[in-house]
Amino acid sequence: MTLSSLVVTPSHSLYEQSWAPSDMRGGGSVNADGFGIGWYPEGDAAVSGGPVRYRRDVPIWTDENLAGLAGAIRSGAVLAAVRNGTVGMPYGQSAVAPFASGHWLFSHNGRITGWPGATVKLAESLPVGDLLNLDAPTDSVFLWALIVRRLGDGVPPADAVAAVVRDVETAAPGSRLNLLLTDGEQLIGTTWTHSLHVRRTRDSMTVASEPFGDGEWQAVPDRSLLVATATSLQVTPMEGHL
Repeated sequence: MTLSSLVVTPSHSLYEQSWAPSDMRGGGSVNADGFGIGWYPEGDAAVSGGPVRYRRDVPIWTDENLAGLAGAIRSGAVLAAVRNGTVGMPYGQSAVAPFASGHWLFSHNGRITGWPGATVKLAESLPVGDLLNLDAPTDSVFLWALIVRRLGDGVPPADAVAAVVRDVETAAPGSRLNLLLTDGEQLIGTTWTHSLHVRRTRDSMTVASEPFGDGEWQAVPDRSLLVATATSLQVTPMEGHL
């Protein structure tokens, strides 16, 4: 399917959600601080083996190139996000999801309570080089660094994501930690004090903070861990997994 059929053209698509979101639990009324789309190329373009990203630090509706690009690109695995920047955190393209490392893409919907002070002890668990090489000094990028470190240590992806949610909630209670991690074949997600929905068809799986387009969407219970492929879905209470 084209990027446009997922991100731009459906009713209440991510494009529309940028200026007319229906669930902004963290405050604000628009997602105007940037957008990003990551996808896994098909055919000859997939030879490189990794995802491709298109990120901007402008409102998605101001990008005159997006419609043409999104309509011309096809992929079977896509991760897209719009950003409502948190006061006190930097803006700019480097702060916009999805974030990438190797064949992984990552996004975070929410915020860490008491950032950055609440996470000082967690930061001490990372090598200095990891901290110096953060794309941007934001809570989302920090979460990504914690997950990348665990993946690099050989922790299974679902366990890595769950462990980071556990550690951050312990350090900063009340954080909103809806995370999405994919390698193009599997998707790991969490619901932690924010909404998440899933739409399942015979040969596809779509996960979104807010439902869009046609089809039957199912709300994922709060504090759940989701592991999905194009044809399988498992949702587990986080309390039972952590």
